Amino acid sequence: MMWAVGALDAEMTMMRFGLSLALLLCLAAPVIAQDSSELRYKAEAKTAAPPALVARYGADDLRSGELRLPPGKGPFPVAVVIHGGCWTASYDTRAGIAGVADALTKRGIATWNIEYRRMGDPGAGWPGTFEDIGAGIDHLAVLAKTQPIDLSRVALIGHSSGAHLALWGASRGRLGPRFAPAVKPAAVVAIDGPGALAPFVGIDAKVCGQPVIVPLMGGTPDKAADAYALASPADHLPLGVRQYLVMAAFKPFMAPYAAAAKAAGDTVEVIEGSDDHFGVVTPSTADGKKTIDFIVDRAFAR
Repeated sequence: MMWAVGALDAEMTMMRFGLSLALLLCLAAPVIAQDSSELRYKAEAKTAAPPALVARYGADDLRSGELRLPPGKGPFPVAVVIHGGCWTASYDTRAGIAGVADALTKRGIATWNIEYRRMGDPGAGWPGTFEDIGAGIDHLAVLAKTQPIDLSRVALIGHSSGAHLALWGASRGRLGPRFAPAVKPAAVVAIDGPGALAPFVGIDAKVCGQPVIVPLMGGTPDKAADAYALASPADHLPLGVRQYLVMAAFKPFMAPYAAAAKAAGDTVEVIEGSDDHFGVVTPSTADGKKTIDFIVDRAFAR
């Protein structure tokens, strides 16, 4: 796996960030139990303006999205927004991250906030969840026929497990014809989530309250090595897409990926928030404002 490049070794990096990892594990219960930070994140999302359009990109409402448009004629740059929730249906939905979508739309960016099948939904896991992410991104080409969006200025924005899926969406051009993208992003923003799956096995049970990676992938890394390789953006660097990383509680998993992506030749910029996993996606907080500014100023810079 491309966790080690040049002088940077993944195990040494994990040791270096041991204190942060210990903190992450201490925060595991608050991350999935509804602590005050998560409650504020979800409460703020409820105040988001309604979307201009809700549309399916697949067979059912689990494969659908909300399009928000800024005022004016456009065409507008567009962000595909991908929520997190441990790749599992019971934790979060696109409603949770609607505050981020709304904040970006208020800054002049159209947003396509997608739902997708997660563990617990029929057909979820490998490859169904990943096929949904690809189809959701590519549906922008359909929307562009009637909506004022600019397909030359697309960025993928994901939080937590959605950060991994956003990076995966940006890696599709490296995965062969099966996953070839119809819409190619110019940038990807990964907000506090991992760039590879195998290193998260074992830790996932503590962070998510149950094992999620092995069920998601249909086996352990040694039993489903080909699937893990296809599903992990870290194995396909350089992605050839500008990458913007927001690190908070998941810094121990993001730092090796950031170093590997830079060493592989990708353009990578990083900002760090506090250890508040939900604060970085709550636009009214200091960390959330920093995230929104970072996305607008960097991912959508001309």
